[in-house]
Amino acid sequence: MTPTDGGSAPRPAGDRPQASALTLADLADLVGVPVAGTPDQAPLITGVTLASTEVRTGNLYAALPGARTHGACFAADAAQRGAVAVLTDPTGLEAARGTGLPICVVEDPRALLGVVADRVYGGPSRDLTVIGITGTNGKTTTAYLVEAGLAEAGLGTGLIGTVQTRTRGRDADGSPTVTALPSVRTTPEAPALHALLATMAGSGVSAVVMEVSSHALVLGRVGGVRFAAAGFTNLGRDHLDFHGDLEDYFQAKAMLFDGRAGREVITVDDDGGRRLAGLRPDAGTVSIEGSSDRAADWVASDVSAAPDGGSTFTLAGPGGRTWPARVRLPGRFNVANAVLAVALLDAVGIPVETALTGIAATVVPGRMEPVDAGQPFVAVVDYAHTPDAVTTALAALRGATGGRLITVLGCGGDRDPGKRPAMGAAAAAGSDVLVVTDDNPRSEDAAAIRAAMLAGVEDVPPDRRAEVHEVAGRREALAAAVALARPGDTLMVAGKGHETGQEVAGTVHPFDDREVLREVIGGTTAALETSA
Repeated sequence: MTPTDGGSAPRPAGDRPQASALTLADLADLVGVPVAGTPDQAPLITGVTLASTEVRTGNLYAALPGARTHGACFAADAAQRGAVAVLTDPTGLEAARGTGLPICVVEDPRALLGVVADRVYGGPSRDLTVIGITGTNGKTTTAYLVEAGLAEAGLGTGLIGTVQTRTRGRDADGSPTVTALPSVRTTPEAPALHALLATMAGSGVSAVVMEVSSHALVLGRVGGVRFAAAGFTNLGRDHLDFHGDLEDYFQAKAMLFDGRAGREVITVDDDGGRRLAGLRPDAGTVSIEGSSDRAADWVASDVSAAPDGGSTFTLAGPGGRTWPARVRLPGRFNVANAVLAVALLDAVGIPVETALTGIAATVVPGRMEPVDAGQPFVAVVDYAHTPDAVTTALAALRGATGGRLITVLGCGGDRDPGKRPAMGAAAAAGSDVLVVTDDNPRSEDAAAIRAAMLAGVEDVPPDRRAEVHEVAGRREALAAAVALARPGDTLMVAGKGHETGQEVAGTVHPFDDREVLREVIGGTTAALETSA
């Protein structure tokens, strides 16, 4: 394969150096401060963890301040489980002293965790082509599309993101292997991430694509990772409960584009992308024709709905070359995700034709995922959980439905309350029928969350506002929406996508929108047949 514009082709999978133990002297050199309380027989550090309950013999325990309790309060437990040293901040020093373990005290241990973990686990990202993707919406879809292109090129692949962590490698005999686990968070903490990359590198993986959340960037979770390429999807309102305002949110996303990646690719179809591209003039750019007045290196045009519910388009790349392309997802925003995926794959040396072949065959869990239980209307489940995502998802479906557009939507509790009215307004403006219900209320009152959404609905002029129903209970809401649906309508259940649980008052109850929707449709169909 021939990389374009200086990209480096992914390395073939092969043997990699085993993780080497870290001495206390090595640790002191890495963090730039001495290690206090070194015993006579200096231990070797063979792993790193943030959780005392996950400590194994030989681990460095990173005792960090938490939302409620400082991790140093659990240092004694970590010592009993086999920790050989503690990394903490000045606040955690006193609590850690009683363990008798060597202690390394720094002002911001989080900022150093990635570097330390990278060293302990043998620098695994050096042996991998790592592609990172950030942005408000589209990270998961773009990551799956990139993974598909890498696999089409014959590479062992790793996928790290919101839905799952997946390894497609080879065992010791060279036989293909696939392992997949549900993700706890979009981007793992630094120690877990470097350990995971090491495992992937040792399992026949040569290229990894990962979602990089704004939380991960601020909290240093990707510290020490060597990115071959970084991509940006878009910027909208989300996570302001953590970041405070949109400016801080933008600055967090921009951290991935500080020179740490070998190549950078930015979607310039919104103000956030155009601003970021202005700050990174050497970055590649992608766009959908008519979405930006800024010229881009990669442009999709002639976007059309395909008979299978996907999209077709013409892709133009650097040098004036064009390719016919398709993606098995509806809407211009998913075409933008596909173009970004192609540009990132090109940046690491994957031929465009190979990338497009892989992308054309890919489906993404919980992203415009069809649910077909024999009903006379279209039903899809989507993860849209921001105002922008709801608007773009509904716009995509509007162009493909001949009947009414029915939406089921809630908002998560213990998250940015300011986006709830905007979510309600977006859904009411883009739908013909809106069923406002519960998402993951968490510790909040579900009725209060619904009320905030309904307040936003009132901001939509009556002549442009959907018929609105408030239904407590998500299963009941899905049943109500199915009962309202007529032949030719399109029903979108939004907000949870791939999720398989619903968190209420601290308890996660089994709940998969896709499965529940199938059950509800099946029950409704059976009832109608019985009454006929």
